[in-house]
Amino acid sequence: MSSALSSLRLLPDARYAVRILAGARHEAPELPLAFESFLYLRPEHLRLQRFAGERLTFYLEDQAAGRTVAQLPVFARQGAAHSPWQAPFGAVQLAAGVGAPLVRAFLQLVEAELAARGFPRLHLRSYPFAYDPAGSAVLTQALQQGGYRVALAELNHHLPLAAGFEARLHPSERRRLQKCRRHGLHFEQEPPYLLPRAYEFLARCRQEKGQELSLALERLQELFRLFPREYFLFSVRDAAGEWAALTIAVQVSQQVLYNFYPASPLALNAFSPVVLLNEGLHAFGQASGLGLLDLGTSTLPTGLNQSLLQFKRHLGGVPSLKLTFEK
Repeated sequence: MSSALSSLRLLPDARYAVRILAGARHEAPELPLAFESFLYLRPEHLRLQRFAGERLTFYLEDQAAGRTVAQLPVFARQGAAHSPWQAPFGAVQLAAGVGAPLVRAFLQLVEAELAARGFPRLHLRSYPFAYDPAGSAVLTQALQQGGYRVALAELNHHLPLAAGFEARLHPSERRRLQKCRRHGLHFEQEPPYLLPRAYEFLARCRQEKGQELSLALERLQELFRLFPREYFLFSVRDAAGEWAALTIAVQVSQQVLYNFYPASPLALNAFSPVVLLNEGLHAFGQASGLGLLDLGTSTLPTGLNQSLLQFKRHLGGVPSLKLTFEK
């Protein structure tokens, strides 16, 4: 049984109401969702975010249809609410057909509730536009009309899986792909029990570039255990069977595969095995009936990573915005 406190507030259009769930953990909606929730907005994933503060979930309900048509989970403390706290994105996810005026009314009620609880500031990091172009446009319009500012605009790249992988490659990356094949490099899906070894490999590759892994090994093992159909370990092995590249990929929805943790040693840059790795992910996504392979942003704490941005362009990556809003 849920331990969350639930309350229902009607909007001016009485067909719609906002259900507010507050408690020690995020809870599922009381009315069925009218859309497929992105993985990072599902309660079971939200609960894994380490957070000492108040957790609230706001669900916009279409009372006539008996469906939940929008959701916003937040983590609130020290006068501010965040969505997400520890995840690639959070913010508001919408059902198809929900318009900006309704989203604006939803946000006004959310803001009033958060302010009454002592959290007048709201920080929202949304998903890439490519995930839901129409919904992203509606949400951005509603937020800007409501006085939110864009605190961060990131460039995200993805590969459309309907198109062939090699046809989109820059000639230089096509040559590297062929070189990998000539030298016997090949793509594999790895079993999760190899995660400790894989983590060491990923950490070494990141350290070579002066970077760190954002998740501990124990957290990754927990994610693989709790979401065995969403988290995958893929590799490129050389002719001797040694790892030349690795990544952790995440199926965010029935349309999106996210290349989350790609890495390869600097010593293999001449081969660029990550190109072959992305070819394998592309093929896996196609075979799984997905729509796009998310290559992520090219943003580092110090700013834009120009070399990574260029590499994604050479892969044939299609750009889209990933916006962070504040008010």
